[in-house]
Amino acid sequence: MDRNWTWVLIFRAALLVVLCHMTSALDVPLDPKVLEGLPQPPTITLQSPKDYIFDPRENIVIHCEAKGKPNPSFSWTRNGIHFDVEKDSKVLMKPGSGTLVIDISGEKAEAYEGTYQCTAHNDHGTAVSNNIVIRQSRSPLWSKERNEAITVQMGVSLVLQCRPPVGLPPPVIFWMDNNFQRLPLDQRVSQALNGDLYFSNVLPEDTRSDYICYARFPHTQTIQQKQPISVTVLSMETMNETVAALYNVTDFYSGDPEGEHHPGFMLPLGPTSTKMVLRGETLELECIAEGLPTPEISWQKDGGELPSNRMSFHNFKKTLKISDVNEVDGGDYRCTATNNMGTAHHIIKVTVKAAPFWVSAPRNLILAPNETGILTCRVKGEPKPKITWFVNGVLMENAPGDHSRKVEDDTVILSNVQSGSSAVYQCNASNEFGYLLANAFVSVLAEPPRVLTPPNQVYQVISNNPALLHCSSFGSPIPTITWFKDSQTSIKNGDPYVIHENGTLEIHVAQPLNSGKYTCIATNNLGIKENHVYLEVKEPTRILKQPEYKVMQRGMNAVFECKVKHDPSLIPTMIWLKDNGELPDDERFEVDADSLTIKYVTEEDEGTYTCIRNTSLDQDSASAMLTVVEATPTPAIVYEKPDPPTDLELTDHTERSVRLTWIPGDEHNSPTQKFLIQYEDLLHQPGVWINLTEVAGTSTTARLNLSPYVYYSFRVLALNHVGYSLPSQPSHQYRTNPAAPDENPSNVQGVGTQPGNLVISWTPLTGFQSNGPGLEYRVQWRQKDMDEDWSSRNVANVSQFVVSETPTFVPYEIKVQALNDYGSGPEPEIVIGYSGEDFPLSAPDSVQVMVHNSTLAEVHWEPVSASSVRGKLQGYKVYYQRERGLHETEGKMDEQEQVLTFSGNRSEGRLPGLQPYSLYRLLITVLNNKGEGPPSPSKTFETPEGVPGPPSFLNIINPSLDSLILEWGPPLNNNGRLSGYTLKYQPVNNTSELGPVKVMTFLPNETTVILGNLNSSMLYKFYLSAKTIKGSGPVITEEAVIIMETTHIRPTVETGKGPTEPPHPTSPIIQSPHPPFHKVPPVGPVFGTVNTSVSEDGAVINWEYFGHHKNVYVEYIVENSKEDWKKELVNGSHSHMIKGLKPGTSYRVRVVARDPVDSKVHSTDEVLVSVPAVPSRQVDIATQGWFIGLMCAIALLILVLLIVCFIKRNKGGKYPVKEKEDAHQDPEIQPMKEDDGTFGEYRSMESDTEDHKPLKGSRTPSNGTVRRDESDDSLVDYGEGGEGQFNEDGSFIGQYSGKKEKDTHEGNESSEAPSPVNAMNSFV
Repeated sequence: MDRNWTWVLIFRAALLVVLCHMTSALDVPLDPKVLEGLPQPPTITLQSPKDYIFDPRENIVIHCEAKGKPNPSFSWTRNGIHFDVEKDSKVLMKPGSGTLVIDISGEKAEAYEGTYQCTAHNDHGTAVSNNIVIRQSRSPLWSKERNEAITVQMGVSLVLQCRPPVGLPPPVIFWMDNNFQRLPLDQRVSQALNGDLYFSNVLPEDTRSDYICYARFPHTQTIQQKQPISVTVLSMETMNETVAALYNVTDFYSGDPEGEHHPGFMLPLGPTSTKMVLRGETLELECIAEGLPTPEISWQKDGGELPSNRMSFHNFKKTLKISDVNEVDGGDYRCTATNNMGTAHHIIKVTVKAAPFWVSAPRNLILAPNETGILTCRVKGEPKPKITWFVNGVLMENAPGDHSRKVEDDTVILSNVQSGSSAVYQCNASNEFGYLLANAFVSVLAEPPRVLTPPNQVYQVISNNPALLHCSSFGSPIPTITWFKDSQTSIKNGDPYVIHENGTLEIHVAQPLNSGKYTCIATNNLGIKENHVYLEVKEPTRILKQPEYKVMQRGMNAVFECKVKHDPSLIPTMIWLKDNGELPDDERFEVDADSLTIKYVTEEDEGTYTCIRNTSLDQDSASAMLTVVEATPTPAIVYEKPDPPTDLELTDHTERSVRLTWIPGDEHNSPTQKFLIQYEDLLHQPGVWINLTEVAGTSTTARLNLSPYVYYSFRVLALNHVGYSLPSQPSHQYRTNPAAPDENPSNVQGVGTQPGNLVISWTPLTGFQSNGPGLEYRVQWRQKDMDEDWSSRNVANVSQFVVSETPTFVPYEIKVQALNDYGSGPEPEIVIGYSGEDFPLSAPDSVQVMVHNSTLAEVHWEPVSASSVRGKLQGYKVYYQRERGLHETEGKMDEQEQVLTFSGNRSEGRLPGLQPYSLYRLLITVLNNKGEGPPSPSKTFETPEGVPGPPSFLNIINPSLDSLILEWGPPLNNNGRLSGYTLKYQPVNNTSELGPVKVMTFLPNETTVILGNLNSSMLYKFYLSAKTIKGSGPVITEEAVIIMETTHIRPTVETGKGPTEPPHPTSPIIQSPHPPFHKVPPVGPVFGTVNTSVSEDGAVINWEYFGHHKNVYVEYIVENSKEDWKKELVNGSHSHMIKGLKPGTSYRVRVVARDPVDSKVHSTDEVLVSVPAVPSRQVDIATQGWFIGLMCAIALLILVLLIVCFIKRNKGGKYPVKEKEDAHQDPEIQPMKEDDGTFGEYRSMESDTEDHKPLKGSRTPSNGTVRRDESDDSLVDYGEGGEGQFNEDGSFIGQYSGKKEKDTHEGNESSEAPSPVNAMNSFV
């Protein structure tokens, strides 16, 4: 029998070893996409706690949630009997869940107390929950009792018992008085864990009648109180016999005398006691002592130490708590009470028991058919737990037999499982202190591998840190995971790689060479699946220049530098801290990219400043202190450059490094900031000193990294704030041994220069980079995406190599590797280049032209095939040329061919700027870097008609007194079939105002017209345009002045409309005294030289003007101002004074000519006029308040006098003014218009033009003489003595004050009305 048992043990051990790796990774994945479609036995995911105390005022909610495929169904037992949920209307089971909601309103909650258990079932097994004990919370009332008054002698101990009612859960106890104020607790008065109130000794101030114990029940949130207890503390010296006799009938604590006495323990009693605690709970030990003076309590463990990390003292060290108790916490705990009278001890013997706890809970298994697996249920406890196995909720002994299943204590062995044997196993471990229940399903599946790690995931780590590349997989049987780097190198377990059981690949110390693409492959007998991930190893973030300790005088600026090096692909952030907190919110603190500046430091700025440089992967930090001292006057200090370092020495020689030490020179009152180390390469670059490295100014030594095959000589320079010192004397020569190259040539590229070749070029290594003699380059090439070997050639002392006889424009993979007599450089990177291009073979097909309008067409074509391009496609060229106009029979020989290039792989393009009514021819070629391919077949297209160009000329001939002849030529470009001409002309008076426009139309064959009924002494403006069915073209204009029998002709062309022929000779020109204005811009510059000068009255502007525009302005603006330009009209003048300029201010001034008909504006260059400042301004009397008031008073007085005189004069019965107006019927005197308040004679010219009224000044007198225009009459003509008068509101009052000169057509003058002006004069 013993031998058989021994074999069983050996078999179990071997089986565990064999199956360990099989079961370790058999957990069901949590990815829903993987779970979808997989059968799965039920798994309990949520359940209520084992002990559930409910509030009778709320519903009972017993949780039971489970998952599985298919979804499980739920059932319940209560007290071991099936609980039919549907028969109880008060019980509701949530849909899709096993959670019960019990409505206990209006019911006895006790009826639902009991032990509940949930069962989740589907086709693949049954899972069960814990036994959930449901109990109602209780807060019973305090039992009625009568508390006798307590009288106690001062100095003795006292216990006030609480004895709260037993509640569920237990209540929280506290003591208060009648005012609901907590009673103060201290080392003398304390509350025990059971709620009793202990006095180590009583004092007279303890006398009170309201010691009340309160119990708060957490679930029901109710508070109950005990009857108040009265305590009286007496001194025996003051008690008389009457009082003593009185208190003999009540409780009287006499105890020992009130003098000092030894300590003794009130709780616990006796020299020893015992305490049992469960593992994982909190151990609470309590010792309360009596004595006078009040004893102090201390704790120790016999034969051991108290666990400081889990231990705490409470209640003035009277309570010792140890959390998370384990077996080592058992033993004897000694509490000691001490006062000046002695010491007392009590020993508490602590025993640690344990409810069952998990060592290894059973785990879900997924097995393939014919596989073997084990379930283990390893638990511990004190006493040792009993393990019971269930399958699908049925005791294993009562379950149907299964030959593949074998139970041995805490292990279930499943051998050669078959499909359909999936089940849920339950392990129950119990002892007298509790139980554990675990569900573990065994699912028999046959599934090909799946990789659960997302594809193409990028992992980023910092160099010299571990890297973890995950390959989470799922399959049945369990997939085997293998890893490859860059899809080539197989990765095996071993330094630096570790492949974990879950498939994760770990690189202990990641280096940049570990960067790249990694492939994990999951394989089982049902298939294979691979996944790619990428590793990027980044450079660490390092602070190169740390902030330095600074002592600053108050009011100075402190600058802390913090220069950092980081991986260029990571974005860093800089954070500055002061004393490990944020910087003060003060604008004196300025944070730059690499520094912190504190302006005008104060004593409050003292502290430790830390710079932290963060990236998404790592960080680095450095700190420095700032000390602020009082500013003290110091003698002038002379600062100079430091002296050069001396005594250079080379030590610690290695192949690639050496240590250089030196002695610093004198700093000359300026601390050395850094040392610069330079080297000379006596082998490759003698006489040239190159910067090697820099070190802090506090260092006197540096480890120098060296390159092979260099003859080094070193020197050191020191730098302070004045500058660099002179170089030190060179060190002894140090030669490094040759070695293979460390790098390959850079800028490798392959470009074909002609068809059939490939030119591979690179930047050669320098002699310093060669690392040894015999430098050569191994050039390798092969055609991309072709399964062929590399071609290779070694070349020396060149920077390119030509590969001949290559196909036309095909990609090549290129590598260039450096090598010397000592070996080859690192494996070079592959560069893609292209062989030479050739001319394209084919032309674009299917050329189509769509004409959008008379000047725009769109061309479409079929792109050529990529193979026929024979190079990199640059685009397409469209050649197009105008053959002739559609109205012409032959084309012109000087028509220029036009070319448009459309870049890229285009199939259409637009041709702008075409000439209307024309025949065009086009062709298209394809373009690569070599050149153009053959042209496409030519394509012709026609453009529709457009508007014609301007007539070729417009001449005025044979003028007479009232007529002239216009002659013109057809347009140079008809742009279609000419349909006729439109002539417009209008007079222009001597004030440059335009009269009404007359319009005439002519047939295409008409080129002359005679215009009659013209006014002499009048400027006329003529506008002529040709037209087609598309509309009228640009206008050509002419001007002529009819003066007696001569005409002054001014030919012009509208801006941008083309030239006109010179005017034909006419009869002799007699220019009118006043040169006429015209609104067409002149040919050539309008303005000449502009001169400026400044006088006391203002700025004088002089200019030369050659134009004939109506409106000429002087505009000015303050220099650098954004306001609008101010303008002053200066028509007919060549000089103008700008008044009112502000002294001491500069102005920008220009002269501008504008024409309302033409949008073009002519302007001189801006000139700068500076008005000198006035040293002292004289007071302007007109702006003084007293003067203004005086003038107002005088004006008011005069107005009153005028009114009085006017009234007196009118009493003579003279006729009113209206009659006088009726008597003066001169047409030149018009009544004042009511709507605009202006004299009818002086309307705006624009209104006249709109109404087509005769022009003022255009009348010709019958005697043939040119008389002065009536409109030139001044209002002064109507005044007396040649001066017009205006009243205070600006209206004219002198019109009727005097006689008007009689004209030939006027009647007799009427009698005069009294004049207010005369009245005022006579009054004066």
